[in-house]
Amino acid sequence: MSIDITRLGGRIGAEISGVDLRNPVDDVTAKEIHDALVEHKVLVFRGQHLDDEQHQRFASIFGPLTLAHPTVPSVDGQANVLEVAGAEGARANAWHTDVTFVVAPPKATTLRSLVIPPYGGDTLFANTAAAYADLPEHLRVLADRLWAEHSNEYDYAEHPQFRSAEVEEYHKVFVSTRYRTAHPVVRVNPDSGLPNLFIGNFVTGIIGLSRTESRDILRLLQHYVTRPENTLRHKWQVGDIVVWDNRTTQHYAADDYGDLARKLHRVTVAGDVPVGTDGTRSHILEGDEATHYTPQVQ
Repeated sequence: MSIDITRLGGRIGAEISGVDLRNPVDDVTAKEIHDALVEHKVLVFRGQHLDDEQHQRFASIFGPLTLAHPTVPSVDGQANVLEVAGAEGARANAWHTDVTFVVAPPKATTLRSLVIPPYGGDTLFANTAAAYADLPEHLRVLADRLWAEHSNEYDYAEHPQFRSAEVEEYHKVFVSTRYRTAHPVVRVNPDSGLPNLFIGNFVTGIIGLSRTESRDILRLLQHYVTRPENTLRHKWQVGDIVVWDNRTTQHYAADDYGDLARKLHRVTVAGDVPVGTDGTRSHILEGDEATHYTPQVQ
């Protein structure tokens, strides 16, 4: 039986029903789900209530799994599972694409909800292919030629009111190995063939430009990413699992639930080395290929 696909937004997102992810997914259904991910960028599966093993088995239909994170420890006994339950000040409330500071960022991210606050804690997603298509021609020509530096050494001090001993300790772990990578500002998705704005919060600057010039250009391009037309807001329910194409989206976890509990588990799928519109591949500026985290891509 084919899965049911219901679009959620005009440009991004679909809800998938008609499949029980607690059971193995057959090859035909797996291809349908994969194709739906490439088309819709974000897929929502309600009421699945998976455990860690079932979660990893489902994520593996999209490809080999990465470890939980290049620097942050995994859930005990589950090397591929990362707990997402940040303290205030260390939450992912900035638009970003996952782990872009390594040379081969994840292809896809899967996130399932375990504890959800009674209000707040939504996750927003943005379609970066639509953002690129929205650019005026002159801006597309400019963006096609730009390269950006991505690093895990981003500025936790940007919001000093949220700094705490717990946040400082998390930061030390996060940057325990430093990564700096040069990626094209416009990346071509190998499955869809579509160009995407490949930027976000791990970008520290545009290569060859000053900090001020970089900030102004990035702010301009990021404006197109987060236009309301290009976004989807997901309100979590316990038991949900959401999958997004990490090559063609950004996301933002709304930090509007104070000290209420919120816990999710994340599993990511290994990706390839990004390629720009001229065929040039990303390259390492500092650090290594992070082969301990993701299978090496030739």
